[in-house]
Amino acid sequence: MVEQQFASVDDYIDSFPDDVQLVLCELRRTIRSEAPAARESISYHMPTYTTGDRPLVFFAGWKTHVALYAIPTFDGDLETELAPYRAAKDTLKFSLRKPVPYPLVSRVVRELVQGRGGS
Repeated sequence: MVEQQFASVDDYIDSFPDDVQLVLCELRRTIRSEAPAARESISYHMPTYTTGDRPLVFFAGWKTHVALYAIPTFDGDLETELAPYRAAKDTLKFSLRKPVPYPLVSRVVRELVQGRGGS
């Protein structure tokens, strides 16, 4: 199967069903509100936000969930709150059957912008 190439984040989001588009648009809005200076692009076939010369965060939509990538381990309470969403070491997975915790996503992106996060 050939992976689809996307020219923009809008093209990426538009490739999903309407209900998933709403979630992806809100993820995008949440990321951009916490990282307004981040550059938006497509990298590794998914929306990518970069600050300076380093990737800040990636997101992707799937059949049953959405995910944030390259999310390091955080210290303390934040990591405890993220634990139910950890799908892999650097992945946060949010089911499309439950409301996405956008305030938590905001907090994660804010921490990333400030250069916090362990591994």
